[in-house]
Amino acid sequence: MSDDAASPAPFSDGELRETVELMSKVVARTSDRVDAQTKVLKDLDGTLAEVRSATFIAAEQTDPKRYGELVGATIDGKINDNLVRMGKMCVDLLQASNRAQEVLAKAETDKSIALRQLWEKEQKLERWKSRWPLFGLGALVLALALTITLPRFLVSYGPTCAVLGGVWTTTSTNTEVCAFYRE
Repeated sequence: MSDDAASPAPFSDGELRETVELMSKVVARTSDRVDAQTKVLKDLDGTLAEVRSATFIAAEQTDPKRYGELVGATIDGKINDNLVRMGKMCVDLLQASNRAQEVLAKAETDKSIALRQLWEKEQKLERWKSRWPLFGLGALVLALALTITLPRFLVSYGPTCAVLGGVWTTTSTNTEVCAFYRE
């Protein structure tokens, strides 16, 4: 025990002061570096928080289910009315097309009927034309026959004789005749 108390100090006071000063400078520098690194770590932590937030946002935006819901909502909200109107227009166009086909079919039927009637009339006219000479000849023969026989027939009765301007009289042979006198 006595050896320890009597042994001289390994460092002098000046050296100890210098060592303490150096150690305080090292501690101060280390403290400054730790403060700077703490600041960098805080900045890095903020950046990481922003990156993490951006990652979550990007994950949400690229999530197929969420993206599908977003697209569905957009379609339902903005495009659905147009699709409904377009569907109604398609139905209307189909109905108009069907009506046009019906009208065209009716027109085709009416055209066929009209052409058939025209053909029948032309056939009747052709038959009439083929009979016209015979009819004309018959009318001529009838006119000639009536020219000869009609006056004779008309004057053989008293009332028709008076209508023609003649006088019904009896001849000396007791034959009744229609006589026309000149004035």
